[in-house]
Parts: sequence; C-alpha cells; structure tokens
Amino acid sequence: MKFFNVDRQGSAVYITLARGEKYNALHVDMLHEFAEIVQDIKQDEQSQIVVLSGTGDGFCAGGDVSMMQDVSEPEVYDQVMNHIETIVTGFYTMPKIVIAALHGPVVGLGLSIALSADYLMAEADTKLSMNFIGIGLAPDGGGHFFLEQRLGTHRAKQFAWKGEQLRAKEAYDFQLIDVVFEGNIHQEAEKLVKEWTQRPLQSMIATKSIYHQYGIDQLLQYLAKERHSQWKLKQTADHHEGVEAFLEKRIPAFKGQ
Repeated sequence: MKFFNVDRQGSAVYITLARGEKYNALHVDMLHEFAEIVQDIKQDEQSQIVVLSGTGDGFCAGGDVSMMQDVSEPEVYDQVMNHIETIVTGFYTMPKIVIAALHGPVVGLGLSIALSADYLMAEADTKLSMNFIGIGLAPDGGGHFFLEQRLGTHRAKQFAWKGEQLRAKEAYDFQLIDVVFEGNIHQEAEKLVKEWTQRPLQSMIATKSIYHQYGIDQLLQYLAKERHSQWKLKQTADHHEGVEAFLEKRIPAFKGQ
C-alpha cells in the first residue's frame, strides 16, 4: 500500500491515512486504494472494530488540488465518485464499529468520510469544516446525509452554507463529534479499543445494523443527488473562480453564476 497503513491488532483494524506531508489530502489514486481497503476489511470476519486516523499534522484536508483538475473529465469524475461512495457506504454498512480518531484539519471530503464512522473522537486542536462552498461546490461523500443525521436539516444547511470552521469543543457542542480529548488522539483511540473489546461487541454491532439497514437507502439517494449536483456545479463560473482564487491564495469574487 502506498497511501495508507493498515495494522491488525486482535479484533481491531487501524486504517491510517499516510500522506501526512500533504495533510492527507485525497487524490484519485489514494481514493482507489482507500476503496479497496474498505472492501477488504468489510469482508474480514476476524475484526470487530475499525479505527480510522491520519498521520502528520491533520486527519484529512479534503480533496487534493490535483483532483480538482483531474475530475474535469467525465470518466475520471465517475471513477472518483464511485470510490467515494464505496468508502462511505462501506463504513456505514460495515458489520463492525467504526471509530474516526481526528486531529488537526478535517475538511470537506475528509469530514464526510469521518462522519460515515459510528463514533467520532477528536483532539482539542481539531478544526472541522465542510468548506465546499469556498470553491463553489456543495458537500459530497454523503455529507448532506451525515450532517442532517447529526445536526438536523436547518443547522446542516447553515453549516454547509457558511463553510465555517469549528474547533473540537464547538463541534462537540453542536453534536457533530462525540468526545474531545486533550491528549494524543492515537493513544486515546487505543484506550477506547481496549475498553470496547471488553464489551459485548456483537450487541453493539447488532444495534448499528438495525438502524443502518433502513438508513442505507436514504444515503444512496443522497449520494446519487450529490453526484449529479456536483457535476453541474463544476461547470459554473463560480466554481472556476473559486479554484483560481484558491490556487492564487486570494478571496474569490463570486457572482452567483
């Protein structure tokens, strides 16, 4: 594996994004590898807990700049969206408890993927944002579905529209994440795994399955709508302006077009 580390320890599997020098920003090849890992672990009958985290100074800064240009081709766009859908539906339907251990920036697609986990834990320095709007896009990766689940429709709209950045304590107060730690999140995740492996995990997994078997159809509907909407938005003048402004490190001049 080139972009991830996968470590199996007893009944737990640790998936670590390993592009820390780029804040684990996701590109086409990385998403392909990610999707294959999720499919493989989903079929692993030995594991009951999955821990998702990132190396370096942040969990995931969202989509890499290179991917903004790569997905201008319809074939590449569909491939990328297929990988994203495999990842988030894989975690959502996985017959295991999925923990996202967050630190540093958790942005855009990185946040959507984190929200597909069952339990979100974060270091106090974590900064969470669904800032697709900064480049004239709307959330994808099931972001609309997961935000609505945790925040409710009205607050989810406001969060997506503002593109605001929440520190861990603020995100906890919003009920966007489940717990905040002052210590190292990787160590805290290991402690939680040790605690949960002493619980009746099959009971916990059964509860997840009961809830999520009815939610998966709605998630798939959201993903289909996001795929269609995102492609249309990528053709807009505001999106092109947003990308140019991002690359030029300036404030975009949007015109609603």
